[in-house]
Formats: sequence, C-alpha cells, structure tokens
Amino acid sequence: MSGIKRLFVANRGEIAVRIIQACRKLGVEVVIGVSAADRKSLGALSADRAICIGPEPAAQSYLNMAAIVMAAKASDCDAVHPGYGFLAERAQFARLCTEQGLTFVGPSAAVIESLGDKLSARRIAEALGVSTVPGTDHVRSADEARDFGCKSGYPFLLKASAGGGGRGMRVVRTSQDVDAAFSGASAEARAAFGDPTLYIERYIERARHVEIQVIADQGGNTIHLGERDCSTQRRHQKLIEEAPSPVIDKNLRASMAEAAVRLVRHVGYANAGTVEFIYDLDTQRFYFLEVNTRIQVEHPVTEMITGFDLVAEQILVAGGASLSTIQSEVFSNGHAIEFRINAENPEFEFTPSPGRLIEWSPPSGPGIRVDTHCYEGYSIPPFYDSLIAKVIIHANNRAAAIANALVALEKFKISGIHTTIPFHLAVLGHPDFVQGHVTTRWVEEKFMKERSPAVIAAQ
Repeated sequence: MSGIKRLFVANRGEIAVRIIQACRKLGVEVVIGVSAADRKSLGALSADRAICIGPEPAAQSYLNMAAIVMAAKASDCDAVHPGYGFLAERAQFARLCTEQGLTFVGPSAAVIESLGDKLSARRIAEALGVSTVPGTDHVRSADEARDFGCKSGYPFLLKASAGGGGRGMRVVRTSQDVDAAFSGASAEARAAFGDPTLYIERYIERARHVEIQVIADQGGNTIHLGERDCSTQRRHQKLIEEAPSPVIDKNLRASMAEAAVRLVRHVGYANAGTVEFIYDLDTQRFYFLEVNTRIQVEHPVTEMITGFDLVAEQILVAGGASLSTIQSEVFSNGHAIEFRINAENPEFEFTPSPGRLIEWSPPSGPGIRVDTHCYEGYSIPPFYDSLIAKVIIHANNRAAAIANALVALEKFKISGIHTTIPFHLAVLGHPDFVQGHVTTRWVEEKFMKERSPAVIAAQ
C-alpha cells in the first residue's frame, strides 16, 4: 500500500493515463491537471477529478509551476507525479513541490541538478571511472570548436549542456560546417532550455544507443532492470525501442549495469531513472551519455520482459516504501519491442498531423500492449508532442516479436489523421532491422534514402 493517498498528475497524453492506472492498482486517489485543450482526453475522463490549469499553450499550463502546485494543494493532494517531458527534470519544480509540502515522485532537486546538466553528469561519471565519450568541457565559440576539430579531428558532435531530445545538437564533419553548426546549436539550446552552453563529443559513426533502467529507494537500495536498445531513431528522436538489446552480450550487459548502479548510488539517487550509453560497434566499447532523472517513454519494454511495474514502484518509493524486490530476484523473459505511434506523416518529413480520429481500433491479444490517451472521436490537439500511442509486443524471442508486431500493426486501424504505422511496418520488413544491424544514423543515412520518391520510382 502506498504512503501517498492522493496524487496529482502534472502531465498529459498516454503517460498521464499510465500513471492513473498505477494509482488505481495501489488504491491511490488521482487528480489530473489539464489544459483547456485536454478537457476531453482519456486522462481527464479517467481520473477521479480533472482541474484545468491553463489555456492550450504548454507554457501557460503544463509548464506553469505555480498553477500546478496551486491546483495540487487546492485538491488536497499529497504528491505530484511529473511523468516525462514538461517539468519532469526541472530541479526548480521538484524543489517547489517539496517546499509546498508535496511529495515529488522522482529524485530530489539536488540530484536532478547534479545529473540534469550533462557537463556535471560527465564529470561525476569520469570521477567514478565510468568511460565518457572523448571531448571537451564548455566550448565558448565557433573558433574554439574549430580548434578542437583541427587538433582532434572530425567529425565531432556539438551538444547542449542542458539538452535533451536531440535539441541543441549538431554533427560537424568539416571546418566549413563549424560556424553554422555552432550558431544553430547554441540558438536552439537557448530557445529550448534557456541555456546556450555547448560542449563537444567525438562523433561515433557506427553507434548503438543502449540504456540501463535503474530504480532506488530512499534507504539507498538500488537495482537495475537490464537494458533497452533505442538505436532506431531519426534526428536523435527515438522511434522504436526494444529489450534486451540484440547486440549486447552477457558480459557487456553486466559491465553497463554495474556502471549505471555505481553512478546513481554515488549521488544518492532515489526513484526511477535511466542511465544512457553509446556503444561503439567498431571498438565494442561503451561510453556514458547521460542520466534521465524520470520515467522514460520506453519503460513498457522493460516492464514486459521483467514483469516489474515501474510506475507503481515509483509511487511506492516516493511514499517511503522500500523496493519490492532485490537484484537477485530480477529476471528477464523473452523479447519486447515498442513502437511509437505518432500523429505524423512519414512520407512528408514526419509533418505533424493533428485532427479528429474518425476510426480508432487498436490491436489486442496475448503479448500485445497499447498505451494511449486516444479513443474514436477524440480530436488530437496541435499544441503538443505528436505521440498518440505506444504499441508494445512481447514474445519468446526477437524473431517472434517482429513477426507478431507486423500482424498487430497491420490490425491497428486509424483514420482521420496520418500516423507513423506505415513507417514502422516498412522498418520491420527491412533486412537490416531484422538482422539487428541498425545504428543511430541508419534511419536517416540508409532507410529514408531508400524510400525517397526518386529511389522508389527507379525500382
């Protein structure tokens, strides 16, 4: 039973519905804050109570800290769950909740500050002997970046210190690219995070994106739940995630997990989090990338193969409970793949496609999970992220998961908008994906080029 009695959901979309489901399981009352655009979302309809926290723009609703805290206190909530995105990794929000007597379902503000800044996280990792991608600390100008390229070679990656989701990030391949890349990355970082600070990492040409799920309680007990592979991505935005990784062996998994647990223990981490790594396919070495101090979009693949309810455990741990299991009791079963179904048109540069869902018929059956906030007749608003559902497939092995995913996605009937389902079906049919040969650049450098109108016309 949770020590939390009434929880305020400070988010929207499928993650809001997921949090509500966990509250129902634990017997926790739930209040959700919604913008004017989300009054008829499934989250609003599913909670015990929905409170409008502002108009449609996120800056005036889901990013309005004062309005959220006021709504949580006015509805007699004793805790706030931030989900992912929006305020989930804002130390200021975690601190405000705590100061106002609300339990923040996540790590402390101090831990978010130490790990949320990528430069700070790199320094902590280096001090603990966890390998980081070779690079620099702050880079203050295009000339400094160009000097790094001259001394250390190209390509390299400019990255925002406060960044995430691929924003404030540019690949620099020649000295002629430096000025535009530096100005573009710093401007994007300032606009997205309010901080234009950049640093440099060596660019790994053939990389896999592999992350370790961790969770810890307030007594310092820490466990990991294995890895997820998020290499199928476009412009640093994840599209397909799977667990376990098709390229990680037992020894490498153990080394990554040990490094992840060591890092979060060092900073006194409590609650769920993800330690992300880049795996160099050519050198077979892994490097620390960053820590996400929140629940991840792709957490269901871990839940499917371990049977562990991460969101319920988040709420229990935040309420003061000890972890419900120990490391020796964590087992992985089979293979799971998650597909992000976005309201986008993949044939036109993934242009957002909001609108009314005329038909909405998701697949169901053994080994199929669909996380969503949508229903037939629902109008997808144009103001937020385009994710409308996640389809998660679990099977005995990867080949069976791929085969079952093809059937499930074909059965997912949606009309009224464009979605990324055709993209996912095409990826599933590509031999590179089937054989586990994708990299973080595969979608852009090979897959999308093969599907260009000119290539298709010539076939």
